[in-house]
Amino acid sequence: MDWLGYLIPLAPFGLGGLWIWTRHQSKMLEKQRELLLLGKKLPGHEDSEQMQDDMQYLKDRVATLEKIVTDERGARELDNEIAKLRDR
Repeated sequence: MDWLGYLIPLAPFGLGGLWIWTRHQSKMLEKQRELLLLGKKLPGHEDSEQMQDDMQYLKDRVATLEKIVTDERGARELDNEIAKLRDR
């Protein structure tokens, strides 16, 4: 029973740590909920639709740039540009 005398003064520290841990867990759950809501089109999240439109626009731009770069004429011009840069 001597160990009980040592544990009683440490109890507030353990409870404080438990309180901090549970508060952190609740904040993490709230952040996860926010991320899930941003991924879905829900009322009150008008920015979500705008972000999806912007993402589609950027994907289209990247596809266009990839097409330009992989075009045979574009590849030759790109090779010439690289050669010019090496000569400097």
